[in-house]
Parts: sequence; C-alpha cells; structure tokens
Amino acid sequence: MYYLYHQESATNVEISLYQGVEKPTITRTMASLEELGYVEQTTGNDKREKRMKLTTLGLEVYERVRLTIDQYEEDILSGVSEEEQLEIIRILGEIRNNIMK
Repeated sequence: MYYLYHQESATNVEISLYQGVEKPTITRTMASLEELGYVEQTTGNDKREKRMKLTTLGLEVYERVRLTIDQYEEDILSGVSEEEQLEIIRILGEIRNNIMK
C-alpha cells in the first residue's frame, strides 16, 4: 500500500521488484487487498497492462495506519540522533544490496 500510495498505480511486477519478492506473492497479496476493497485494477497505456491503485477506502486506511506507524517510529527512535538514524539507513541499505546480489 505504501508503494501504491506514493506511485499512484503500479503493476504487480513493479511492486514485486520494489519489494524484492516473487510476483506470485504480490499477486496473492493484491488479490486479498482487492477483496477487502483497498485496491482496484485499472488499465495502463497498453490495454493488456493491469495496474493496481488504491481505492478511496484504501487511501483512508493507509493514511490512518501511517499515523500509527509514524508515532511508533517516533517512540522507538527516541534518543537516537538524526545523524545516527541516517547512518542506520545507510547501513541497512548496504545490507539489502548485499542480500539482493
């Protein structure tokens, strides 16, 4: 939902590449989110291309959950300087790159 919120729409392949997981995993997840009414399929420039986007309900749920996540992140990072947080992000990025090799 985070990716769709920021990209507006995406194919399952785009989402799977972003998440670093196999497409069938994303396909199952999108089907579940669609059943809940959080996402819907739209067509792209090519009518064969299926793009997913958040519904109005999906946007509302994402924004509500995002507030909770933001508060949680603020709580767990209490006492950690911005400089230290940036270093953690850099290190985790390097670890992710090593995993993806």
